Amino acid sequence: MKVLVTGGAGYIGSHTCVELLEAGHSVVAVDNLCNSGKKSLDRVREITGKELDFYEGDLRDEGLLERIFRQHKIDCVIHFAALKAVGESVKKPLEYYGNNIGATLSLCRAMDKAGVRKLVFSSSATVYSADNRMPLSENAKTGDCTNPYGWSKYICERIVSDFAASDNSRRVAVLRYFNPVGAHPSGKLGEDPKGVPNNLMPYITQTVLGRRECLNIFGDDYPTPDGTGVRDYIHIVDLARGHLSALEYIDGRPGVSVFNLGTGKGVSVREMVAAFEKVNGVTVPCRIAPRRAGDLAVCYADAEKSAKELGWSAFRTIEDMCRDSWNWQKNNPNGFEE
Repeated sequence: MKVLVTGGAGYIGSHTCVELLEAGHSVVAVDNLCNSGKKSLDRVREITGKELDFYEGDLRDEGLLERIFRQHKIDCVIHFAALKAVGESVKKPLEYYGNNIGATLSLCRAMDKAGVRKLVFSSSATVYSADNRMPLSENAKTGDCTNPYGWSKYICERIVSDFAASDNSRRVAVLRYFNPVGAHPSGKLGEDPKGVPNNLMPYITQTVLGRRECLNIFGDDYPTPDGTGVRDYIHIVDLARGHLSALEYIDGRPGVSVFNLGTGKGVSVREMVAAFEKVNGVTVPCRIAPRRAGDLAVCYADAEKSAKELGWSAFRTIEDMCRDSWNWQKNNPNGFEE
């Protein structure tokens, strides 16, 4: 298949491009590079030994999308492109709604004009309501989100679901991610956030490098065994491979299918720090900071449906995540910058 990957230069997008190319698919990537850079795609080419097409631009530019669909016979779209930091979304709600919802609307209109019927949508566990019991199944209550990022993904899920319902030949998979971490085992591709990291793992690796004074643990008074937040961390390569399983799944299934991509296990911040120190033989300086707005105490997946229907499971361990993250960072201390 020829797959259009929006947000293809980003952390999840670039790793998915690797898996697509290695599986024999053709890739067209588009990204506005607001949180990424072209060098990630150079690394994709280096790892796979294969070429891909790249367009720099914003998905809200429908002229750009029409040109891409006109120049390439796209079989399927994997839609990653979005702003994705929970804390930042609380401070910049209009930017998040404008970007995430606007990009999804433009993409659906362009797909409709081009007659492209298959879509894999990058969603998030943040669409689930805070009052659900753990673990979260795909049937758990959604809405009542705790932050604008979650609401933007919730609204986009409705958009792509209604888009699919309006034409019974459309096939859509909605993938709700939990917490992607880790890096490609080659050490050539990993998470390279711009500015201060919003996610735990790059904050840990940059702290060990000395780029950050210490790791801020946002709250140690949550109702969890050690007081720190508990999340379902999933290795980025496992997550990327979940998209290949979704592509195969929707090929003959019209309508909308929803899947969690997680491990089904919760790990606290303190547990992750301890695992990182043990695996890599380093010390992570830490301090306790106030809770962040929009954060939940506990969030982890019920991954049973993905295993049964997609035939996909995450099998890389916390130790793998810590080892691969540090391998990437120590070999690329400034990320993709020379």
